[in-house]
Amino acid sequence: MTTSKRVQDRSQNKRVHDLEIATEKWKIVSKVLFLMEILKQEPEQIIPVRSLDQYRRQINLPKPHKISDFIRKSPKLFELYKDQKGVLWCGMTREAEDIVQEEERIMEAYSEKAAEHVTRFLMMSVDKRLPLDKIAHFRRDFGLPIDFRKNWVCRYPEHFRVVKNEDDIEFLELVSWNPPWAITELEKKVMGVCEDHQPGLLSLAFPLKFPSDYKKVYRYGGKIDHFQKRSYLSPYADAHQLTAGSLEFDKRAVAVMHELLSFTIEKRLVTDHLTHFRRELVMPQKLMRLLLKHIGIFYVSERGKRFSVFLTEAYEGSELIEKCPLVLWKEKVQTLIGYRGRKRKIETYSDFVEMEDKNLFESESEEDNVRMQPEEEDTMCGLVDSSLSDQFEMEIGDIHGAYKTS
Repeated sequence: MTTSKRVQDRSQNKRVHDLEIATEKWKIVSKVLFLMEILKQEPEQIIPVRSLDQYRRQINLPKPHKISDFIRKSPKLFELYKDQKGVLWCGMTREAEDIVQEEERIMEAYSEKAAEHVTRFLMMSVDKRLPLDKIAHFRRDFGLPIDFRKNWVCRYPEHFRVVKNEDDIEFLELVSWNPPWAITELEKKVMGVCEDHQPGLLSLAFPLKFPSDYKKVYRYGGKIDHFQKRSYLSPYADAHQLTAGSLEFDKRAVAVMHELLSFTIEKRLVTDHLTHFRRELVMPQKLMRLLLKHIGIFYVSERGKRFSVFLTEAYEGSELIEKCPLVLWKEKVQTLIGYRGRKRKIETYSDFVEMEDKNLFESESEEDNVRMQPEEEDTMCGLVDSSLSDQFEMEIGDIHGAYKTS
């Protein structure tokens, strides 16, 4: 049994290198997109570089590093110039402006699908409503526009509406239940869409994809098979009667995570955002433990200061198997990033370890986010707890011991 073991303490040979590379290659892109969004909100899409200093915390750029140094690394996207008073300004190149307009067109075309995913998110929640500020953390993951709080949410009154509670906190609330949308992505692959579907118990197995350096799966085949055959409650069904820590409770939580990750454009999420929804989605307190335990379904990456969780079935190596237009657009932006316009090619684990040591930035940045310290569930401490388990359940110690050693 493993106790007091942190995610970061996994040795290099216990990581899925392809998915670590997938995390690394988007780190700088996220900073660039953050800067582009700041410029988009300016009246003339230009801003004094010194005014960007207020965003140091969001983009995790510690002094004495200069923001202008980072901007100069992407001359195909950003321009720097001084006015008559010697004030340094930043703006977007014509190519960047075209890229921004292209994103707006893609987001508009994707809007209906994004509205479906947000509605289904609300349908999975226990109160059928979620704090708007919490949904903001998933804005880019769900493909929502930057003005989604002011304008976008008002475009779909048939699905949801903004309400305020007694503390004047804004919530997005479900307006009407849509039976065809209460079908999980796994169910769709088997039975398709049913107009009068009623969510209940499911017996569908989750697709599994184990790391290449994982020892022969048959060693734990019995436990894996037992988990896969166990029935579980649909993420869209009422979960009030489930006992926290029970096997049924945990398997439903796996189904909720699988469904939520399926909604995202990259089939991955920052884990500390997920912890904000424990109560709303009826999730276990130690969510990280659950994600680590089911390595064939999920993979947790520790690159930078924050953790990301991947839906492993959605990836082949370090690449998404199915890329929506927003992902293809993001890849296009990536080709325009780099010192003197050159893109750094990342192919191996050692490549991005070396790159991380040289980068100015060390963590991902997103709208409305500040860097957070890993929460309690980001450590694997006290794994022998009051959770109900049996001899058929795989433990974290089993998982960590199931890798080939070099």
